[in-house]
Amino acid sequence: MGGWAIAVHGGAGIDPNLPAERQEEAKQLLTRCLNLGIVALRSNISAIDVVELVIRELETDPLFNSGRGSALTEKGTVEMEASIMDGTKRRCGAVSGITTVKNPISLARLVMDKSPHSYLAFSGAEDFARKQGVEIVDNEYFVTDDNVGMLKLAKEANSILFDYRIPPMGCAGAAATDSPIQMNGLPISIYAPETVGCVVVDGEGRCAAGTSTGGLMNKMMGRIGDSPLIGAGTYASDFCGVSCTGEGEAIIRATLARDVSAVMEYKGLNLQEAVDYVIKHRLDEGFAGLIAVSNKGEVVCGFNSNGMFRGCATEDGFMEVAIWE
Repeated sequence: MGGWAIAVHGGAGIDPNLPAERQEEAKQLLTRCLNLGIVALRSNISAIDVVELVIRELETDPLFNSGRGSALTEKGTVEMEASIMDGTKRRCGAVSGITTVKNPISLARLVMDKSPHSYLAFSGAEDFARKQGVEIVDNEYFVTDDNVGMLKLAKEANSILFDYRIPPMGCAGAAATDSPIQMNGLPISIYAPETVGCVVVDGEGRCAAGTSTGGLMNKMMGRIGDSPLIGAGTYASDFCGVSCTGEGEAIIRATLARDVSAVMEYKGLNLQEAVDYVIKHRLDEGFAGLIAVSNKGEVVCGFNSNGMFRGCATEDGFMEVAIWE
C-alpha cells in the first residue's frame, strides 16, 4: 500500500470567462476541504468517514451546487441527491428528491448504515431522515439570490442551465435550440455543472467515494441524475474509489464510475490508465470528469470538458488545487 490519498471536485465544464475572483473562491474552498480531509486522515479516520466529513463541508458552503446553493427546479424549489460507497464489501447508500435535509450525504450514509436498503427517494427518504433525527431545515435555506436570478434567466431562454453561475451576459437571450451541445439528444444552452464529490483511500488501503448535487437549473420536477446512482456517479471497490461530474445522462449510459474499477480488475490497468480509458472510450459525445483513488495510494483526476474544479493530496506531501488543464 502506498499510503492515504484524497481528491475533491466541484464540477466539470467551466466557463472560460469565469471571473478571477470566482476562480479564487473555488480554489480556497477546495483547499479548505482538502486540509480538513488531510487532518482526518493523519488522525487515522477511516476513508468512508473522511468522505462524509468533506462532502458535508462542501454542502454547507453555497459556492458549489450541493446542499445550500443547490440549483433550482422549474418551480423554484430545491431537490437534492447524493450517494456514498464504502469499497470494503461494496456497501452503499443513496438518496434523491431531498428537500429539507441539511446534509444529503449524511442521509445517504444513514441509508447505508441504518436501513435494509441502498436507495431511498422523495417522501420515503424524508420520512427516514426524520426517524433518524438528522438536521432538518426549510427548503428556503438552500435557495440563494444568485440561483433565483439564474432560474429567471433559464426560463427566459427556455433552457436548462448547467452552469448556473456563468455571468448573465453569457446566457441571457440564448435559445436552447441554437446550442450545438446536446443532452440525451436534445439541445441545451450551457455546459458546466458544479456537482461536488470526494474520494479517499486511507492508510489501510480502504477506498470510499461520495457525490452530492442539486442537479440542473430549471430541471423538471423529479429528475434524477447520475450523482445518486451507484456505478454511474459514484463507485468504490477493493481497487478504487470514483466520483463523477458532468453530463449526467452520458455518465449514466456509460456507468462511468464502475467502469474505472472494472477495467482495473478485468484489463489489469493501473488507475491512470483506467481513468484515461473510460474518459476516452465510454462517454461517446458526452462531457464529464471524475476523480479517483486506488488502494495503492494513487490519485487521478480526468476530464474531457473545459476544465474541472478539483484538488488532491497524498500522504507523501503532494497537494494540488486546479481548474484548467
